[in-house]
Amino acid sequence: MSFNWTLPGRTLARKDLPLLMGILNVTPDSFSDGGQFAAADAAVERALELEQAGADILDIGGESTRPGADPVSLPEELRRTIPVIQRLAGKLRIPVSIDTTKAEVARQALDAGAEIVNDISGLTFDPQMADVCRVHDAGICLMHIQGTPQTMQDSPAYEDVVREVSEFLQQQVDRCLMLGIPAERMCVDPGIGFGKTAEHNLQLMRSINQLQLLLQRPVLIGHSRKRFLSRILGREVEERLGGTIGVAVALAAAGVDLLRVHDVQAVRDALVAWKVLSEDI
Repeated sequence: MSFNWTLPGRTLARKDLPLLMGILNVTPDSFSDGGQFAAADAAVERALELEQAGADILDIGGESTRPGADPVSLPEELRRTIPVIQRLAGKLRIPVSIDTTKAEVARQALDAGAEIVNDISGLTFDPQMADVCRVHDAGICLMHIQGTPQTMQDSPAYEDVVREVSEFLQQQVDRCLMLGIPAERMCVDPGIGFGKTAEHNLQLMRSINQLQLLLQRPVLIGHSRKRFLSRILGREVEERLGGTIGVAVALAAAGVDLLRVHDVQAVRDALVAWKVLSEDI
């Protein structure tokens, strides 16, 4: 099963392998790479490296959404992100995604050349976000979160995590449709690590096909280096590359459409090797 994802300048589709969304956090406090690319020069250099490594999309975020992270003001988030997007305009061949819950950040990013809004709240935190996306014909990634980054891991609970997450995502898809946003402009993300226990995360990742069938949209998974891998492997964040790759291969075998990852080259190499070997068996 495969779905097209229509952006302002192009259409993306899964072919032999999932599309890879490369992560660029221009923040001082992200859980895995905080501070590494906070300076604009370092961020631009990293963006070009991710494209060279095989990223299909570049996802730029100026506010950490790790559990317990402090909120960032609008002026500060704009200061971190917009100059980087402006400097990348005309340099990247791949589309830029802005990872934000603020409509004004999304608006300025789209004006600067971004094509995707990746909103961890599924367009629910800022009432103006959906309209900004509609006016700009942006690609939208609708994600599920329980609570906020400050509260989401306090005591996440569900009666049926797959049903409840899929119902939320369906509600947000329907809301966008009612506002005049075509389905082809949306992808969905069950929100691995955003208000979920390790078991919740595993249940959702085992349900890729169910989510695709229910929602009829491409499914993105952001599992890279996340805490549930520690529960499985007992590894700290700097030792989770192997687990990240293993989950990526399993998700690719299940037919996931997009993967959001830090280590683009390592994940792509593993997926290519897996695909070549699986075709020969």
